[in-house]
Amino acid sequence: MSNLGRNIASYVWALSPCFTLGLGSPLTFAIAGSRLRSWPHWLAVAFYTAVVVAMIASPVDGWGEAVFAIGLLLSGLGGTAHAFAIRQRVFFPSASPFQLAEAAARHRRELRRWGAELAEREPLTAREMRIGRPDLPRHYDDGGLVDVNHVPAHVLVGALGLTDEDARRIVEAREQCGGFVSAEEVAALTGLPPALTPHLAEYGVFLR
Repeated sequence: MSNLGRNIASYVWALSPCFTLGLGSPLTFAIAGSRLRSWPHWLAVAFYTAVVVAMIASPVDGWGEAVFAIGLLLSGLGGTAHAFAIRQRVFFPSASPFQLAEAAARHRRELRRWGAELAEREPLTAREMRIGRPDLPRHYDDGGLVDVNHVPAHVLVGALGLTDEDARRIVEAREQCGGFVSAEEVAALTGLPPALTPHLAEYGVFLR
């Protein structure tokens, strides 16, 4: 649903207690309870249900009319005000810290994928953008990529979490072979633990 459609739906929902003379309030807040998964809103469902039952069951006399009028105020007008008070949370809930962290991680992974594809397709452009070079000043966030063929040893340690010994072996091997072409070649030529290969494949680029 588009933001406009969601906004319209939220106002229709919030006005439903008024439109139904309070009789629809239990359903209105059942929707809120199911979306927010909050027990206070289910208590509201019980309250408005009790009010509606009292309205329907009230006798047709002066006392019954008073009960109906009070119920109309509580469930109709009160329910509408209550619905507007929580409308934003029901239809436009804020993301949880976990959801924000997950979205950020997915975004950075997408940046790495794009940067790695550019490094393979247009290495000169990638080099000019300093993709994989967190040790150099730059204006583009590549999601944490590391150019294994060019960064200093301390960047291999800091950015990839390698030990000083592993970083030293990578630097020595790349000087001897003129640069690597893949994470698998790094592992084969340096004897790195196999568990590091997927990590190198995720974060490494190999500009020549």
